[in-house]
Amino acid sequence: MADSLELLKVEAEGLVTSFRYPYFAWQKHPTFEMPPPATIYGHICSTVGELIDPAGLQFAYRFTYESKTEDLEHIWSWDERKKRDTVKPFRRELLFRPRLTLYINRSSLIEHFKSPYYVVVLGRSQDLFTYRNVEVVKAIKEKHAYYEHTLLPLEMLTRLRKGVAVTMPRFLDYWHQRTPTSGQYVVLRDKVVYPGLNAINPDGPFVYSDDPDTRWVDPTERDHDGVGRGLVFHTFVD
Repeated sequence: MADSLELLKVEAEGLVTSFRYPYFAWQKHPTFEMPPPATIYGHICSTVGELIDPAGLQFAYRFTYESKTEDLEHIWSWDERKKRDTVKPFRRELLFRPRLTLYINRSSLIEHFKSPYYVVVLGRSQDLFTYRNVEVVKAIKEKHAYYEHTLLPLEMLTRLRKGVAVTMPRFLDYWHQRTPTSGQYVVLRDKVVYPGLNAINPDGPFVYSDDPDTRWVDPTERDHDGVGRGLVFHTFVD
């Protein structure tokens, strides 16, 4: 396998966003604390201006927000018995001042992100975003990597011993009546260096004997110990 990987790196920010749990309809709409993969796929397609083949498309990201709040919104629905519209209030969780650094294994999309086809949003249609920087970088493989504010595969939960297991929308198949599929992930906010720099740290991550010796990092993003930002890539379809 190659020791370097060319990636498109996109830095974006907005005022508020919300990623609704798909099975909540009334009273309160809680939000995921990070964008689901299905949201990322829709975002990429919106920028390009058309549905693109998800096969082989991979992404990694870093996502932060300053605080979580709630807003009162209303749903209009038709009351068949009363033969009129009804208004039902509900509370929606919002993430304030979200920031996204998105890595995509398609550097050829750079011109699309420099001149998006549609208005840039992340989450709901009114959650406007702005691209602050778009560039091509090369990820490299190193022994150590740090992970924080990112989405990871579920199997990394036992290794890192931090994070929250979630089930998220992975992909909506627009070619088959928007058939949804879900995936299981780890939402990791706290920083973890993997494998740990201190081999005898009892609170450090577990390293399995079959783990690879190196992992992908962004060499342009390093912590105070010189460890690069770790990149774990996700897919939309198998």
